[in-house]
Parts: sequence; C-alpha cells; structure tokens
Amino acid sequence: MIYRFSALPLLLAASVEAAGISGQINLEQRQFLHPGLEGQDKSQTSLVIEPEWYTEWQDGDARLTIQPFYRWDSMDDERTHFDLREFMYLQLIDDYELRIGVGKVFWGVTESIHLVDVINQTDNVESVDGEQKLGQPMINVAAVKDWGTVNAFILPYFRERTFAGKDGRLRPPLPVNDDALYESSAEQEHLDWSLRYSHYFGDWDVGASFFQGTNRDPYFLPGRTSLTPFYAQMDQTSVDIQGIFGSWLLKLEALYRDSLENHSAVVTGFEYTLVGVFDTYWDLGLIAEYQYDSRSLSLNQNDLFLGTRFALNDIDGTEILFGINQDLDSSQESTGRIEASARINNNWKWRANAWWFSASQLDSPLYFVRKDDFIELALEYYF
Repeated sequence: MIYRFSALPLLLAASVEAAGISGQINLEQRQFLHPGLEGQDKSQTSLVIEPEWYTEWQDGDARLTIQPFYRWDSMDDERTHFDLREFMYLQLIDDYELRIGVGKVFWGVTESIHLVDVINQTDNVESVDGEQKLGQPMINVAAVKDWGTVNAFILPYFRERTFAGKDGRLRPPLPVNDDALYESSAEQEHLDWSLRYSHYFGDWDVGASFFQGTNRDPYFLPGRTSLTPFYAQMDQTSVDIQGIFGSWLLKLEALYRDSLENHSAVVTGFEYTLVGVFDTYWDLGLIAEYQYDSRSLSLNQNDLFLGTRFALNDIDGTEILFGINQDLDSSQESTGRIEASARINNNWKWRANAWWFSASQLDSPLYFVRKDDFIELALEYYF
C-alpha cells in the first residue's frame, strides 16, 4: 500500500492548541449455522483495534486526524489486516475547505444499498452490506456557498477490494487471488477524479455527482483454482435526493455508469416514523425501498427491501433494525438481517447481528453464500 503524499510537512510551523485520543476495541464472535461449502469452520473469533488521534491549531481552522485500523481473525488470514482509515490534514479558509491525505467520504441517503457512494473502496472482509470502507488517498477542495456546496476530488492511488481467503466464509467457490488486472496501463496509479454538488431546496436535500476513474467494483476472470479481479475504467453520473415531510423521509439514489458493461441503477423508497408507539417512548420506523439494476446478474436487479427500525429512546440508546431483501423475480432468492445494539455504560457497548441467505438457482449471485447464515455478537470498549 503506497501513499504518494503526506500532510506532515504542513505541520512543521504549526503550534498545537488542542489534541486528543479516542477509539474502540472490539471482541467479536461469528457463529455460522452450517459448515462452509468448501469445508470451512463454523466458529470465527476476531479482535478489532481502532484508535483515533487528532490535533488542531489556528483556533480550530487547521486539524490533523489519524485513524489506523487493525483486525485479527482466527479463521481467515485475509481478514487479519491493517488499514489506515484516515490520515487527514484539514485547513479551513473562509468558506473553503482543503483536505489532503487519506480519508473516507460517504454519499447516499437510502437504507438498503448505497449506489452513489463511489469514492472509497469496499473493505469486503469487514461487513456483508459493504458499508465498511478502506481509506482513500485524496486531495479534496470544498466550496461552501449560500447556493450550495461543491466538492472536487483528486484521487491519485487506487485501493483494491479485500476478499475472504480460501479458509474464510462468505466467498465464491474459488478464492479471489491477489494478482489483480487493470484496463488502464497505469494500474493502481491511475489518476481518478470526481465532482459533486449538494444543496438544500426547501424540504429537499439534493446531491449530483460525476466520477471518472477506476471502477471500484471488479469483474472476475475465472481460472483453474482461483478468480482474478479485473478493474475497468468508468464514468459514473449519479444523483441522490431526500425529502423530509413531517414523519416521512422520501429517498432516491440513481446512477448511469459507462464502463465495460454500461448500466443504470435506481433505489427509491421511504421511511415513515411512528413516534411513541404502544404508549411508550419508542419510535418505530417503517422502511420500504425498491431496487433496480439493468445488469442481468446483479444482486439488486429487481428487488424489494422491507424493514423496521426500533429506537427505544432509553438512556442506553437501544436500537434494533430488521430487514429483508426479496427478489421479485424469484421467491427463493432473498437476504435478511437483524442489527441490534445498546450501551452498557459510558465505555462499553454490546452489538448483535444476524444474516441469512436464500438462493436456489445456480446463476444467482447469492448461491455461493447459501450456507453462510450466521449470528455475530460483539463487545465493544470505547475510550
């Protein structure tokens, strides 16, 4: 992993005015309900260490944040890995923001899938839903104006997606090898770039983005004993829109991607919140989202996501999310999840997740994980 620039020289003349350290240490246990299709174990224990250190000066207009990440995993050597999630220098100048270093950027409004979130690469060994991301080297300039915010990104180095090893779970029948291929002769050093505009228009929050560079989603070339990832070039144009009307949230993400396989995709729906259900302080969110993808083998080609979110509004911050993703073309293809968490005290938190998968067709993207249903329990310490 190579980073071509550093924020440290910018700090040499600075006088530190404030600094601090925080972070978390997690002990996690995954228990799979079935042995793996390739004979993998059912029990998977791991330890996560993720500290965060910051310092700031110039009355808070300059800041450096460093956030390393390390996971040790008992089952899968590929899931044991280190990453620099953030090493970011931030400088505020009037209504402009300059960021240089390694960081994470999130775009999107929907619950079931984030189509437009394209800057960072997915850390695929970390989570099933793809929401965990690798740190991305970048130069980011933002202009924050009354008429909206414009972000420009220069991305000088590409991060390859992580994949489970041959002993890991949630992987294809053939493991993914480390010898990735690229459409661009510059390979990982291809210079990617992106522009984004976002603004509020009354009750609507609107974002429009354009990205040109290396496709974060690899294609796979089959071999005798493994799959080889192939990263093509792409142009992606996308929009994300959210409207807030009382208890209603209306959501849309849509994109058109020009790559080896040109395609369009949309996810749209709503979340409606019932406040004080059952004569309690609880809030109940009802979620429904439709997913469309023009690619024939996409996981979200023609699907419906239905979910409920409980927020108990108690001192421990207890939340529970239940969701199921159903393929509308096949009653036998679906995924489901439960996510629950609560604080124990100011430093400790528990978390429980469960995922299950159903697929009966050989050409289904879910077919290779049909035996990977699991329950995950975690104890998290924050400092």
